[in-house]
Amino acid sequence: MKNLVEVHREMGLEPPPISNEVLDFLEAGAPETSGSPGQSDDVGSLEELRSFMGECRRCKLHKGRSRLVFGEGSPRSEVVFVGEGPGREEDMAGRPFVGKAGGLLTRIIKAMGLAREEVYICNVVKCHPPKNRDPEEDEMQACIPFLKQQLTIIRPGVICALGKVAGQGLLGRDFKITRERGKWHSYMDIPVMPTYHPAYLLRNPSAKRQVWEDVQKIMKHMGLEVKKNG
Repeated sequence: MKNLVEVHREMGLEPPPISNEVLDFLEAGAPETSGSPGQSDDVGSLEELRSFMGECRRCKLHKGRSRLVFGEGSPRSEVVFVGEGPGREEDMAGRPFVGKAGGLLTRIIKAMGLAREEVYICNVVKCHPPKNRDPEEDEMQACIPFLKQQLTIIRPGVICALGKVAGQGLLGRDFKITRERGKWHSYMDIPVMPTYHPAYLLRNPSAKRQVWEDVQKIMKHMGLEVKKNG
């Protein structure tokens, strides 16, 4: 049987609380599975990681969510887009970036010459913060180990950090989007390009040109054709 305590420790997490259901299950016994406890293949795919998270209650955000929003897209994507957290529409759908900001992100991806299904999209936190507030530090720290594992599984060539909160989650609390956007950074030895969040563009359309400049840098890094009239 997989040793969830060891897997949590490998991911830098506190051991999970043991519910009455789990105690009943352990007392009844369970069939052995291949592999030793704590091996990386315990969470070796995105599907296994999602199953491992279950109905996560590691922070207070779970109290107000409708659905946990894990992420979606290709597990072999060369680029991962990381936002801050699900909005209300994402919370209801259980999918990232499905509202107006999501529609704009989809158009940006299409302008790159890619389909949404070819990239991977996720957030720093997987549950909707109440009243669309920014995730708090303890909430981000509870969720980031899962983001790290997603990135470890996908192994993208580049990360696009969408907005201030995503930048802070990946690059530190002193990150400022107005200062750092358009500049290359690194997270887990993966190049990171921060740019404005699509929701910001809906409020400030004049920033679209800056975002397109940032996206073109990602495209060049990926070896994608950059149209001069982009």
